[in-house]
Amino acid sequence: MADISNVKPAGGGFPALGKIFSPAASARRNDIWVAVGVIVVVAMLIMPLPTLLLDVLMAFNLTLSLLIILITLYTSRALEFSVFPSILLVSTIFGLGLNISSTRLILAQGEKFNGKIIRAFASFVVGTSGNDGLVIGFIIFIIIIAVQFIVITKGATRVSEVAARFTLDSLPGKQMAIDAEFSSGAITESEAARRKRDLQREADFYGSMDGASKFVSGNVKVGILITAINIIGGLIVGVGFHGEDWNGAIRNYISFTIGDGLVSQFPALLISTATGLIVTRAVSEGSFGADVSKQFTSQHIIFWIAGSLLFLMAFLPGFPAYVLIPMALLSFMLAVALSRKPARAADAQAAKAREKTAEQAAEISPVVPLDPLSLELGYGLVPLVDNDQGAELLNRITHIRKETALDMGLVVPKIRIIDNMRLEPPEYCFKIKGTEVARSSLRLGMYLAILPPGGPREEVTGEKTKDPIFGTPALWITEDTREKADRAGYTVVDPSSIIATHLTEVIRKHAAEILGRQELQAILETLKKDYPAVVDDALKTPLGLGGIQKVLQNLLRERVSIRNIVEILETIADYGGLENVSVNFITEKARQTLARQICFQYADEAKTLSLFTIMPRLEQAIIDSRGGLKPETQKRWISALRGAKQHLQAAERFSFIILCSEAARALVKASAAREFPELVVLSSLEIIPDIKIEALGEIKLEEK
Repeated sequence: MADISNVKPAGGGFPALGKIFSPAASARRNDIWVAVGVIVVVAMLIMPLPTLLLDVLMAFNLTLSLLIILITLYTSRALEFSVFPSILLVSTIFGLGLNISSTRLILAQGEKFNGKIIRAFASFVVGTSGNDGLVIGFIIFIIIIAVQFIVITKGATRVSEVAARFTLDSLPGKQMAIDAEFSSGAITESEAARRKRDLQREADFYGSMDGASKFVSGNVKVGILITAINIIGGLIVGVGFHGEDWNGAIRNYISFTIGDGLVSQFPALLISTATGLIVTRAVSEGSFGADVSKQFTSQHIIFWIAGSLLFLMAFLPGFPAYVLIPMALLSFMLAVALSRKPARAADAQAAKAREKTAEQAAEISPVVPLDPLSLELGYGLVPLVDNDQGAELLNRITHIRKETALDMGLVVPKIRIIDNMRLEPPEYCFKIKGTEVARSSLRLGMYLAILPPGGPREEVTGEKTKDPIFGTPALWITEDTREKADRAGYTVVDPSSIIATHLTEVIRKHAAEILGRQELQAILETLKKDYPAVVDDALKTPLGLGGIQKVLQNLLRERVSIRNIVEILETIADYGGLENVSVNFITEKARQTLARQICFQYADEAKTLSLFTIMPRLEQAIIDSRGGLKPETQKRWISALRGAKQHLQAAERFSFIILCSEAARALVKASAAREFPELVVLSSLEIIPDIKIEALGEIKLEEK
């Protein structure tokens, strides 16, 4: 016989048992049990229950209400108990069902009714003999009902209404604050999204609580009605149908009614209290006990005052000194203990500081990575990012990041905004990975009026300066002069707009530096969800991730948008596998793939490109020298470009464009990049048929 003791199913373990006890199966079972429980609760309103089951369910109701109030006390945030409004509805219906079932049994069985919990509550409050206990118990029951209805339930309902209204009113402001923190780099994009989800859930929660609190008040009203019906109905049934005498019927049915009312209203009282607690602790930082302990022990002076007052009251006629003096001494002891608390905390903090210093001396801290992009402000410009003063700059930065993503195809990392005491008060600077790339200064409360190209139509008084972005002549003017400057043709901008425009130019100019491998990896991961084949094919080429990054950086360096990254990756996949292929060659092929985009980027409304060509002999010389012309030739080449630019300005054209061959394009750009960074160089293969060419002239070297 074969030994099968060690035989296991394929893959190991027992798959059937794994499915049964899997988290998904457990979640499905929980959903089924909850659904069955809700149906049973509703059915209890019409189904008769045996006495034993009624006792079990009443005990469960007490336990459930106790758990609800305990969870509320130990919850630091309302969203941690977001199921509370639904629990409130179910528990209310559950209590009403028990109340109806107990009423049915009391009326049907009369003095033979043997519900242990109801009898226990009745005996505890009413007592076992004498009508005085009956009257006292009935009075206590009425007081409990009144306290719950007039004080707790009404207050909780009102607080729920106010909390819902103020939460909804404050929602837009809180969302803007999250956007501002995200723009400043204080939080990540995922953290901002999580906070917005929590805000929406909080608004939904308080909106639900506004309606759910009505269940509590309705439950109390129905409880009063049921109590009156039980007494009247009990007397009618007991005397009229069961043949009981009036004294026995009054004692039995009033006693049962009080017991039944307390059994139903005590859980309702706990849930009403929980409702009030959960909606009044909107600004709590911990559990109820932690908040009480922290806030009651924050000031030791209050215990000195309270103890002194109690001590004085002990010597007034008629006051119990044996109670007040011990309480006064206890207050004094608490005051002494709390007065020593700051000293102990300071000693503990000092000990931690010494320990931390010792650890730092023995171990070098890890290097903190530099921010991809940061804006540093002198303290005089801090109001531009102050939330209390509008923080208009933060909103502009958020808009710039979105516009850059749409325009350049580059997702700009979070921009950290910090104050730098080393800067002059009106100064600001931009840094990329810790290195400064631009700096300027502003005049808060003033406007920058940039001189129009044709000159102003009338003179404007102001402090002469230059546009910090493009270096054109400008004036600092006051609010009173702003309207006059507008009429004179000046471009008038406020300080926030200056920084925002400067930031846009910094991003465009240094986009290639901003696009790191981590940013590229994030782009590819997102793209892979919709274009997995394209991404995989591009990454499989010898270029790899680093080569793809260099191609995209080459495009961004010449301000070519990489938003159409799918076509760029397809070009990389097509040409990246060729033997001895270079990044520059792939870049040129990618530009040709984006030819339509590039042409329309520089063409006018008539689809015309106004450009210069290069003398063939000069172009060949640049190719032969690989962009490294001899000093004398380079000097003449730059002089020729300067003359072409002057001709361009005379013709009132603004884009400085040169057309050449594919082989020369990158070399022409490289040879003139230092003196003319704005120069656009296109190859003949990048011109699409839809575009017209307007030749402004041929660039050639002057004869010696």
